Amino acid sequence: MSAQGQLLPRSSPRDAGMSARAVGLLLDRLEERAVECHSIMVVHRGHVVAEGWWAPYSAERPHLLYSLTKSFTSIAVGLAISDGLLSLDDRVVDVLPDRVPDGISERARRLTVHHLLSMTVGNREDSLTEAWQLEPDDLVKGFLRTPFPDPEGTRHVYDNSTTYVLARMVEKVTGRDLRGLLDERLFTPMGIDHAEWDRVASGAAFGFHGLHLTTEAVAAFGELLLRGGRWGDRQLVPREWVELATSRHVDTLPLPNWSRNPDFESGYGYQFWISRHGYHGHGSFGQSCVVVPEHELVIVVTGCVDPTDALPGLFWDCLFPGLDDPGSAEDDEVLAERLRRLSLTQVLGSAGPERSVEAKADGSATESPVPDGTRVVLTPADGGWLLRLGSDLEIEVGYGEWRECSPLGRPIVAAGAWQGETFVADLYVVTTPHRVRLAIDGGTATAKWNAVPLTTPDLKLHLRAPLMTRPDVS
Repeated sequence: MSAQGQLLPRSSPRDAGMSARAVGLLLDRLEERAVECHSIMVVHRGHVVAEGWWAPYSAERPHLLYSLTKSFTSIAVGLAISDGLLSLDDRVVDVLPDRVPDGISERARRLTVHHLLSMTVGNREDSLTEAWQLEPDDLVKGFLRTPFPDPEGTRHVYDNSTTYVLARMVEKVTGRDLRGLLDERLFTPMGIDHAEWDRVASGAAFGFHGLHLTTEAVAAFGELLLRGGRWGDRQLVPREWVELATSRHVDTLPLPNWSRNPDFESGYGYQFWISRHGYHGHGSFGQSCVVVPEHELVIVVTGCVDPTDALPGLFWDCLFPGLDDPGSAEDDEVLAERLRRLSLTQVLGSAGPERSVEAKADGSATESPVPDGTRVVLTPADGGWLLRLGSDLEIEVGYGEWRECSPLGRPIVAAGAWQGETFVADLYVVTTPHRVRLAIDGGTATAKWNAVPLTTPDLKLHLRAPLMTRPDVS
């Protein structure tokens, strides 16, 4: 763990009344379904009973949560409401009057905090792209200018813009930015000192995306919710808000381009998904915090998950039967050793030929992480290689080991090998679910994301500090 120390106590599965074999079965099923996990943590009865990270991911490393960030923004809204600064019936146009464009519709004028939290604003699809196209310098204005064809409050449609607007409303009424508010009221009292936020050009946090936390910090958040907002001897979040935010407020429809998943079709709360068992916060590519009060269970997974219908259903299938059979001490030892050995597969191949190579990037493919024509130079160095992409990005690449560097301020971990006359390397943007597979064949280099980041395909923007992946919008 990081210098901040452990946030949650540890226990063997057996001592917490849970079968280690059930966790092992879950790991088996994840492997069988080719679900790429980066971390997993299972908390039962308030104790961490299983935890593991697939190298090069590690316990102390914050991980991009994508839309799981929304659940934290919901808590910020609840804090503002409990302080008497905001209410569920407050309208956007009244709280943010200076960000209301001329000529908006009457439906837009009626939108309230409740409609934003429950994503029942009347849009028929996510408005984010259109809103930013309409008003790249002010997403609030862009959102209010989008058409709202359906009456507010009648239909849930997943809409990122709603959470961005909520964040700005919280900031307006509290006089604090979202990051500072959550640091003061949530993270610092819990002992979380490493929260990182992706920002837009104005410096504001996205609100709907962009929070980075360690796996244990997310698990502690889930445990805070399970305890009704109480942490130690302090009531950090009003119990009434936790119960309201994690209750079902609206039916949900199948998500576009997703396989059918009953745990996303069981209703929506206030920036939380209602599951068949309990509720969960969810971020793209499988960032997940699942809370099951009936079993005193919190499960956190980070990764680059495909298929999208695997979770959280596998948790019910694998873990629930193990809650009635604690198993043996030997089972605990077998699981602990397996968790210690978790690793993603490194590139296979040889260390040679030991020679320098120069190529130009073929970045003609859509969403290439490296611009077309970029000069690529590979040089042997210290038993591995130094990879230069353009004039300002140098990446250390290991052979048979992961090597880490921070050439533009944020970490990247890389390993590679020669496969015949082709050099292949995996470049992990290790605070995110994403990595780039780079191949140099003759005078041509190609690069491809394992899964294209949702903010920008430009590799450099994910490596710069401070993190600002959308400097073109505010």
